[in-house]
Amino acid sequence: MLAASTRDQIITEADTLFYESGFEATSFSDIASAVGISRGNFYYHFKSKDEILDAVIARRLVSTREMLERWEAETTDPRERIMSFFRILLVNRTKIMAFGCPVGTLCAELAKLDHMARGRAEDILALFRDWLEGQFRALGHGEDEANDFALHVLMRSQGLAILASAFRDADYVRKEVDDLADWLDRLPAPGGQTSTRR
Repeated sequence: MLAASTRDQIITEADTLFYESGFEATSFSDIASAVGISRGNFYYHFKSKDEILDAVIARRLVSTREMLERWEAETTDPRERIMSFFRILLVNRTKIMAFGCPVGTLCAELAKLDHMARGRAEDILALFRDWLEGQFRALGHGEDEANDFALHVLMRSQGLAILASAFRDADYVRKEVDDLADWLDRLPAPGGQTSTRR
């Protein structure tokens, strides 16, 4: 039981450090120090930083699925579910302004490193893409259109995260989220008519 708890602590601290400092810049010593264990005890749980990265990505995949399932359970309205995605940018704006998007920054760093875990990190973005596409399809849009809209939302949210991190401007984040909500309301309804919501 204690070993499992220590392992979870290592994953939790590594997740935070990979996000705030970057995967490459984070050392075994940094993680061991954050957890408060010796390097020897650390190696009992993980033999390499790549093993820790795998565990961090696995945890992020699980937490992302759980969040999307919560949004599904909270409302049957696909538009409100999409709004939940937009609102998470507001909820996390302080961290986003400080460190960027946790998913986007990890994907970008692993792509630069041509790291073997790159594809698994991209699976987190794919979860969001597939979920968003499902919501747009539930609104009545066809497969191609729904995919385009899902990618548009991901593109806007990732661009927002980069600029928010660069300019550290909470008002910008709020304005962009409002613009995304307006964009969603102005989408042509299936059949060509513009939505008149709001």
